Amino acid sequence: MTHDDSPAYGLWFLVVMNSLVFIIFAFSFSKPQSPRDWRSFGAFSAFIVALFTEMYGFPLTIYLLSGWLQSRYPGLDAMSHDAGHLWSTLFGLHGNPHFGVLHIASNVLIFGGFILLSAAWNVLYQAQRKHSLATTGAYAYVRHPQYVGFIVILLGFLLQWPTLLTLLMFPFLVWMYVRLARQEEAQTRQEFGTTYDAYVSATPGWIPRIAKHTPTDPPMTGTS
Repeated sequence: MTHDDSPAYGLWFLVVMNSLVFIIFAFSFSKPQSPRDWRSFGAFSAFIVALFTEMYGFPLTIYLLSGWLQSRYPGLDAMSHDAGHLWSTLFGLHGNPHFGVLHIASNVLIFGGFILLSAAWNVLYQAQRKHSLATTGAYAYVRHPQYVGFIVILLGFLLQWPTLLTLLMFPFLVWMYVRLARQEEAQTRQEFGTTYDAYVSATPGWIPRIAKHTPTDPPMTGTS
């Protein structure tokens, strides 16, 4: 709700630079190889581009909601950058939104998601080299830590800067990750049978358990 004279939008250089930074980060942490990996990475990249296009380029969500926002919040400068932090506006939070609890929580989720992506990829890479199941590190707590990492990052961005397009994209992306995970599990189960079933029975798919499991069966190829 500030009235800074500097332009809040039309900053296409920032759109490109921020999009590239996060897409390159995701690429370096997830290392897509198979067509399935590239579909997952491509969908994530589309979300990032859509997000930063509205954050620094053209604020489509703010434009569409501007009439409602002005009537509900008469003193609001709808085209200021701070107003783009819609959760802060809707919840009536005051002060610089960049230092608010929502923005801090968003940064924690984004940072944590990238850490999970990196840690999971290292374990998966070593397991694939040995043709064994990734059961250590993050894979000891959840079967699909890379997909969980992507979802956590997307949630972090939605908490920081929600837009109509990214809010619509989010459930589709979650559905896509779940579908890809099921395809991977079906492929792994077909190859390893009951050995993989033992890992599945000991390790949750999406919500990590606090205590990691102790594998008792021979290892096999991991999934994302």
